Amino acid sequence: MTDYPNNIPAKLEIIKASEITPKEVRWLWYPYIPFGKVTLLQGDPGDGKSKLMLSLAALLSKGAPLPFADEEEHTEPMTVIYQTTEDDADDTVVPRFNAAGGDGDRLIFIKEDEKSLTFGDDRIREAVEKYNAKLLILDPMSSYIGDTCSMNNANETRAEFNHLIAVAKDTGCAIVIIAHMNKAKDTSPLYRTNGSIDIAGAARSILAVTRTANKQNPAERYLVQVKSNLAPMGSAILFEVADKGVNFLDELELSAEDAFSASAPRMGRPNAREEAATD
Repeated sequence: MTDYPNNIPAKLEIIKASEITPKEVRWLWYPYIPFGKVTLLQGDPGDGKSKLMLSLAALLSKGAPLPFADEEEHTEPMTVIYQTTEDDADDTVVPRFNAAGGDGDRLIFIKEDEKSLTFGDDRIREAVEKYNAKLLILDPMSSYIGDTCSMNNANETRAEFNHLIAVAKDTGCAIVIIAHMNKAKDTSPLYRTNGSIDIAGAARSILAVTRTANKQNPAERYLVQVKSNLAPMGSAILFEVADKGVNFLDELELSAEDAFSASAPRMGRPNAREEAATD
């Protein structure tokens, strides 16, 4: 697409539907994470979002099937780019990835020592293309959307997301952005994405993590699909946050609304099992 200065009228260009070759959506993890698109994974702090994604990254790095997926869906090891400002790579991210059995040669980080990364940073596209990365994880959204972008401004957030959307489309890489939820607990999970509703609009799939009401196992979580533009909504997944990542337990017919209404209240000091079940 040609960019024109604001004061110069754009040249009219059209394309006929007959000139477009239809193609099927490809999936990293059907129906939760599509290739070539942006997915949001949201939840409250401490609910295990980062451990969940590192466990998935570990499986992908070995070419192992993802939970409850067709075992023939992916057989080749994949390279994953993981960027986070909340945990250090040496004492948290890499130990968790190793504990989950990941291949360390397949997990890479873009160094941010000299300059912090943002959605529009050209280093993202360069790294994805150079290392043929199939999954990019940005954790959390608020750190990477850019200092000059107001998360409550629809025009600004859409402009930032458009950078990532273009990278995903052009490279086929799946992009997962981890985000905290707002405090509006009485509303639909779809409207609990922090910032402008246009953030939720930009993502083709939205996943959310919440605690279960099982007081006998406070490390249990639900992974639910809140939004799905490209496929029928996926089943809820019951998993357990553990020292070595997460244990996937079962598929459930449970809506996002029901999962969040059933989540356990958080009161008192956490026990040892709860302390292990953190991001």
